[in-house]
Amino acid sequence: MDLPKFLLADNSNYPDDIFVLHTEFPRFMMNLKNDEIEWFEDLTGEKEEDITTELADLMDKAGNFYDEEMKKYED
Repeated sequence: MDLPKFLLADNSNYPDDIFVLHTEFPRFMMNLKNDEIEWFEDLTGEKEEDITTELADLMDKAGNFYDEEMKKYED
């Protein structure tokens, strides 16, 4: 199966929260309500400056993914 890079998720136990899941390394779930992130990978041993730049880019892409998906619902 070919997984999309990002997925939207919600949960009825957290009705005000919207989650974006990143399915590629480094896998994570980001709560867009408060920008909290749950990592599914152990990032120890990675070069800190490399991973910091990559993670910041992924956070931006996750937010952009959400914005683009919401535009599709508005149309």
